[in-house]
Amino acid sequence: MKIWHQHGSEHSANLVMIGHFKDATDATKAKELIDELTKQVRIAEEKNIIIPGSPSVRYDKDMLDLLKQVNVGTIGPQELEQFLYDFSIKVDDRKIVIETEEIDVSALLKLMYNKGARIEVYSAHTHPDTEYGRGK
Repeated sequence: MKIWHQHGSEHSANLVMIGHFKDATDATKAKELIDELTKQVRIAEEKNIIIPGSPSVRYDKDMLDLLKQVNVGTIGPQELEQFLYDFSIKVDDRKIVIETEEIDVSALLKLMYNKGARIEVYSAHTHPDTEYGRGK
């Protein structure tokens, strides 16, 4: 009999990403865009167009139309799955604050960058003395 041993760990990134925008309107618009893309990705998942764990190699027509409409051309089809990850997002005046246990956040970073944000990314555990830090 063979016994297979697997090393596993919980997600532990405790990542904080803060997009600093010129004004509250820009921050709100960027958050609405993240919400819109998340909704479209969930629809694609329901239709089995996006299958978590199986990176997409192309966009479906609805996603491509949405990305063109909102002028976002830097998020690759393989990154769309990231919008299904568990993260919290809030607008705090001129900032968008995203907190997640995931480390793969390139789609969110690219979206905020393309919408004019200065972006700060750090571990809330490693930097507990920051506004969004946790634990010591």
